[in-house]
Amino acid sequence: MRIVFMGTPVFSVAALEALVGAGHEIVCAYTQPPRPAGRGKKEQPSPVQARAEALGIPVRHPTSLKGAEAQAEFAALGADVAVVVAYGLILPQAILDAPRHGCLNIHASLLPRWRGAAPIHRAIMAGDAETGVCIMQMEAGLDTGPVLLRKVTAIGAEETTGELHDRLAAIGAEAIVEALAKLSGLTPVVQLDEGVTYAAKIDKAEARIDWTRPAAEVARLIHGLSPFPGAWCDVAGERVKCHGARVVAGEGAPGEVISGFTVACGEGAVEITRVQREGKKAMAADEVLRGMDLPKRLG
Repeated sequence: MRIVFMGTPVFSVAALEALVGAGHEIVCAYTQPPRPAGRGKKEQPSPVQARAEALGIPVRHPTSLKGAEAQAEFAALGADVAVVVAYGLILPQAILDAPRHGCLNIHASLLPRWRGAAPIHRAIMAGDAETGVCIMQMEAGLDTGPVLLRKVTAIGAEETTGELHDRLAAIGAEAIVEALAKLSGLTPVVQLDEGVTYAAKIDKAEARIDWTRPAAEVARLIHGLSPFPGAWCDVAGERVKCHGARVVAGEGAPGEVISGFTVACGEGAVEITRVQREGKKAMAADEVLRGMDLPKRLG
């Protein structure tokens, strides 16, 4: 097929590579414009732009698709379908209607659960037992379109957002190739109103650990926010990020250090297994403790 690919972050790259590997013609890749990054704040292309250029695919990065000129340029590509994954711009109806088969979205949740910006983080933070990927026919609403293909996977007990992100990127890449191969035979399944939840963008204010919460909830917060933005606590005035944890037996006042890096919560306790001090890389907690004395209580 003639495909317009629309994506921006690392999560999108696996799908782009899979479509090329399956023999589809990627006539253009749409992505977000280069952004300042790094110490020098030099403009850096998005992961999709970098990979598309390496593959010899033309790249466009408009700041909006609302104008008639941008819409005409898109329509002139004569695409059979547009594949959209974490692109970052709202697609007007004229864009949705331009390809022969419309626009297909790779969404990292089991719709209608976790529509929106942060489905992977939210699934882990909520303690969901499973998640997956949906290939959805896009329409004007936020992730409201009918689902063409659904892939389900269990969430590991201590799996982090970073780990699940990588697994779902691979699952999504396989799913979009399968969906395009079976497109004429797939039956769109309309999403029901029952079970709709919204995965709001992660606010950094959510990242501070509240030790008065139950241990299971604290562990889910830590896993759900690892590696970014990173759940954190105050350790003698230093903001320390926690990237791994497990629920363990133990009791004490919330925030009390029971032993090692085991901390009492409102119910039960968590053993922090992976830690990142300010200006340092994430390390195993026992390694960090060799050079760090914990106070009796964490903030």
